[in-house]
Amino acid sequence: MKAPLTKILLGLCLVSSAWVSAQEMAENTKETIRENHQSEQHKILFAAVKATEMDAILDNAGPFTVFAPSDAAFERFSKGRIEELMNSKDKSALKSLLGYHIVAGHLTASRILRAMCKGNGKASFTTIQGKKLVAHLDGYDIVLTDPVGNTAKITTADVSQGNRVIHEIDSVIVPTLAWGSLP
Repeated sequence: MKAPLTKILLGLCLVSSAWVSAQEMAENTKETIRENHQSEQHKILFAAVKATEMDAILDNAGPFTVFAPSDAAFERFSKGRIEELMNSKDKSALKSLLGYHIVAGHLTASRILRAMCKGNGKASFTTIQGKKLVAHLDGYDIVLTDPVGNTAKITTADVSQGNRVIHEIDSVIVPTLAWGSLP
């Protein structure tokens, strides 16, 4: 009597193991698709992160929320200045620029919205650079405002990558009075 029961339990274990493996494979495939899509939209950002060696921090610490300007946002802002910063031997200004786009913690769009509800329509978040970003709604869009009044709209929300949640934004955040005055 024990032999058939053992065989049934062994069969259930094999089936559940195969199901878990299939789920993990599906999740890995989704993650790869997301990463490929993100890398196509954010080549400049990824190159900047790699050039400053911030990828090690973003991959191994956290969680972080990244407000990721698209390549089009970087190009509208100042493609020449970005290239100048990337080619500079001193990467501190580029690292500073990137720091304006990263907040410690896992801020999904729903968490940002809840914080705005608690804050009478506004929520403030501190970047790892130490500057405040204020979120508010403009119609259905979440809009971020930096300390000098520049705005960036979240165009794609809640892309998860490991310990990060990424929100694509349509502008580069530079909360300084002049682009050349980046630390």
